[in-house]
Amino acid sequence: MRRIIESTLLSLDGVIGSPHLWASERFDEGSRSAALAQLNASDAMLMGRRTYEIFSGLWPSQTGSYAAAINAIPKYVFSSTLTATDWSNSRIVRGDVATAVKRMKDQDGQDLIMYGHGQLGAELLAHGLLDELHFAIHPVFVGEGTPLLRQGATTALELTGVSQLGTGVVVLTYRPAGG
Repeated sequence: MRRIIESTLLSLDGVIGSPHLWASERFDEGSRSAALAQLNASDAMLMGRRTYEIFSGLWPSQTGSYAAAINAIPKYVFSSTLTATDWSNSRIVRGDVATAVKRMKDQDGQDLIMYGHGQLGAELLAHGLLDELHFAIHPVFVGEGTPLLRQGATTALELTGVSQLGTGVVVLTYRPAGG
Protein backbone atom coordinates (compact mmCIF):
# COMPACT_ATOMS: atom_id res chain seq x y z
CA MET A 1 0.00 0.00 0.00
CA ARG A 2 1.30 3.43 -0.95
CA ARG A 3 1.37 6.44 1.36
CA ILE A 4 0.28 9.97 0.48
CA ILE A 5 2.66 12.63 1.72
CA GLU A 6 1.57 16.27 1.69
CA SER A 7 4.31 18.90 1.79
CA THR A 8 3.21 22.48 2.44
CA LEU A 9 5.13 25.74 2.75
CA LEU A 10 3.64 27.88 5.52
CA SER A 11 4.33 31.36 6.88
CA LEU A 12 4.27 32.08 10.62
CA ASP A 13 0.89 33.74 10.21
CA GLY A 14 -0.60 30.67 8.52
CA VAL A 15 -0.44 31.70 4.85
CA ILE A 16 0.14 29.02 2.21
CA GLY A 17 -0.73 31.05 -0.90
CA SER A 18 1.91 32.43 -3.29
CA PRO A 19 4.96 30.92 -1.55
CA HIS A 20 7.15 32.00 -4.48
CA LEU A 21 6.74 35.56 -3.12
CA TRP A 22 7.88 34.85 0.45
CA ALA A 23 9.61 31.44 0.69
CA SER A 24 12.19 31.53 -2.12
CA GLU A 25 14.97 33.27 -0.21
CA ARG A 26 14.89 30.51 2.43
CA PHE A 27 15.02 27.68 -0.09
CA ASP A 28 18.72 26.84 0.19
CA GLU A 29 20.76 23.79 -0.85
CA GLY A 30 19.56 21.83 2.22
CA SER A 31 15.94 22.59 1.29
CA ARG A 32 16.55 21.57 -2.31
CA SER A 33 18.20 18.31 -1.24
CA ALA A 34 15.32 17.43 1.10
CA ALA A 35 12.72 18.28 -1.55
CA LEU A 36 14.53 16.18 -4.17
CA ALA A 37 14.86 13.23 -1.76
CA GLN A 38 11.11 13.32 -1.06
CA LEU A 39 10.29 13.61 -4.75
CA ASN A 40 12.62 10.69 -5.56
CA ALA A 41 10.89 8.59 -2.87
CA SER A 42 7.62 9.11 -4.76
CA ASP A 43 6.49 7.61 -8.02
CA ALA A 44 3.58 9.97 -8.72
CA MET A 45 2.30 13.41 -7.79
CA LEU A 46 -1.28 14.40 -6.93
CA MET A 47 -2.53 17.95 -7.48
CA GLY A 48 -5.59 20.05 -7.95
CA ARG A 49 -6.20 22.38 -10.86
CA ARG A 50 -4.70 25.50 -9.24
CA THR A 51 -1.46 23.77 -8.31
CA TYR A 52 -1.29 22.24 -11.79
CA GLU A 53 -1.70 25.65 -13.42
CA ILE A 54 1.06 27.19 -11.27
CA PHE A 55 3.49 24.27 -11.58
CA SER A 56 2.91 23.66 -15.31
CA GLY A 57 3.68 27.33 -15.96
CA LEU A 58 6.91 27.16 -13.96
CA TRP A 59 8.65 23.78 -14.09
CA PRO A 60 8.85 22.85 -17.80
CA SER A 61 11.29 25.72 -18.44
CA GLN A 62 13.50 25.00 -15.39
CA THR A 63 16.73 23.02 -15.35
CA GLY A 64 18.57 20.98 -12.74
CA SER A 65 17.97 17.69 -10.96
CA TYR A 66 14.78 18.77 -9.16
CA ALA A 67 13.26 20.20 -12.35
CA ALA A 68 14.14 17.02 -14.23
CA ALA A 69 12.50 14.88 -11.53
CA ILE A 70 9.32 16.93 -11.23
CA ASN A 71 8.92 17.14 -15.00
CA ALA A 72 9.39 13.36 -15.37
CA ILE A 73 7.18 12.09 -12.54
CA PRO A 74 3.63 11.01 -13.42
CA LYS A 75 1.15 13.69 -12.36
CA TYR A 76 -2.53 13.16 -11.55
CA VAL A 77 -4.56 16.37 -11.76
CA PHE A 78 -7.94 16.28 -10.02
CA SER A 79 -10.21 18.71 -11.84
CA SER A 80 -13.73 18.94 -13.17
CA THR A 81 -12.92 22.02 -15.27
CA LEU A 82 -9.60 21.34 -17.04
CA THR A 83 -10.08 20.01 -20.55
CA ALA A 84 -6.45 19.18 -21.37
CA THR A 85 -2.97 19.08 -19.87
CA ASP A 86 0.22 20.05 -21.66
CA TRP A 87 2.81 19.34 -18.96
CA SER A 88 4.71 16.09 -19.46
CA ASN A 89 3.24 12.96 -17.85
CA SER A 90 0.10 14.76 -16.63
CA ARG A 91 -3.31 13.14 -16.61
CA ILE A 92 -6.67 14.60 -15.58
CA VAL A 93 -8.66 12.57 -13.05
CA ARG A 94 -12.40 13.19 -12.93
CA GLY A 95 -15.14 11.81 -10.74
CA ASP A 96 -15.08 10.94 -7.06
CA VAL A 97 -11.72 12.05 -5.66
CA ALA A 98 -11.75 9.79 -2.60
CA THR A 99 -12.50 6.67 -4.66
CA ALA A 100 -9.81 7.44 -7.24
CA VAL A 101 -7.17 8.19 -4.61
CA LYS A 102 -8.04 5.11 -2.55
CA ARG A 103 -7.55 3.02 -5.68
CA MET A 104 -4.11 4.65 -6.22
CA LYS A 105 -3.13 4.04 -2.59
CA ASP A 106 -4.07 0.37 -2.86
CA GLN A 107 -1.60 -0.15 -5.71
CA ASP A 108 1.97 -1.26 -5.16
CA GLY A 109 4.57 1.44 -5.49
CA GLN A 110 6.35 4.28 -3.79
CA ASP A 111 4.82 7.25 -1.99
CA LEU A 112 2.45 9.67 -3.69
CA ILE A 113 3.55 13.30 -3.15
CA MET A 114 1.26 16.31 -2.98
CA TYR A 115 2.32 19.96 -2.57
CA GLY A 116 0.18 22.47 -0.70
CA HIS A 117 -3.05 22.10 1.24
CA GLY A 118 -5.82 23.32 -1.00
CA GLN A 119 -9.20 21.78 -1.74
CA LEU A 120 -7.65 18.44 -2.70
CA GLY A 121 -5.61 18.21 0.51
CA ALA A 122 -8.63 19.12 2.64
CA GLU A 123 -10.75 16.47 0.91
CA LEU A 124 -8.11 13.77 1.28
CA LEU A 125 -7.64 14.63 4.95
CA ALA A 126 -11.39 14.54 5.54
CA HIS A 127 -11.56 11.05 3.99
CA GLY A 128 -8.58 9.75 6.01
CA LEU A 129 -6.39 9.36 2.92
CA LEU A 130 -3.40 11.54 3.89
CA ASP A 131 -0.70 9.59 5.70
CA GLU A 132 1.79 12.35 6.50
CA LEU A 133 1.72 16.12 6.45
CA HIS A 134 4.97 18.09 6.30
CA PHE A 135 4.64 21.77 7.19
CA ALA A 136 7.75 23.83 6.36
CA ILE A 137 7.18 26.88 8.55
CA HIS A 138 9.05 29.93 7.27
CA PRO A 139 10.08 32.67 9.72
CA VAL A 140 8.11 35.41 8.01
CA PHE A 141 4.76 37.14 8.46
CA VAL A 142 3.07 37.53 5.08
CA GLY A 143 0.03 39.52 6.20
CA GLU A 144 -2.33 38.38 3.45
CA GLY A 145 -2.99 35.48 1.14
CA THR A 146 -4.55 32.05 1.17
CA PRO A 147 -4.65 30.70 4.73
CA LEU A 148 -3.92 27.09 5.66
CA LEU A 149 -6.89 26.93 8.01
CA ARG A 150 -10.37 27.06 6.60
CA GLN A 151 -13.70 26.82 8.38
CA GLY A 152 -15.09 23.34 8.53
CA ALA A 153 -14.13 19.93 9.78
CA THR A 154 -11.32 19.42 12.25
CA THR A 155 -8.69 16.69 12.31
CA ALA A 156 -6.46 15.73 15.22
CA LEU A 157 -2.81 15.26 14.26
CA GLU A 158 0.12 13.57 15.99
CA LEU A 159 3.58 15.15 15.75
CA THR A 160 6.06 12.58 14.42
CA GLY A 161 9.08 14.72 13.57
CA VAL A 162 10.73 18.12 13.87
CA SER A 163 13.72 19.39 11.94
CA GLN A 164 15.28 22.81 11.49
CA LEU A 165 16.90 23.92 8.27
CA GLY A 166 19.86 26.28 8.19
CA THR A 167 17.65 29.13 6.99
CA GLY A 168 15.47 29.09 10.11
CA VAL A 169 12.69 27.10 8.47
CA VAL A 170 11.24 24.49 10.82
CA VAL A 171 9.67 21.37 9.30
CA LEU A 172 6.97 19.76 11.41
CA THR A 173 5.84 16.30 10.36
CA TYR A 174 2.43 15.04 11.43
CA ARG A 175 0.19 12.10 10.78
CA PRO A 176 -3.54 12.01 11.39
CA ALA A 177 -4.22 10.84 14.94
CA GLY A 178 -5.07 7.17 15.08
CA GLY A 179 -3.73 6.65 11.54
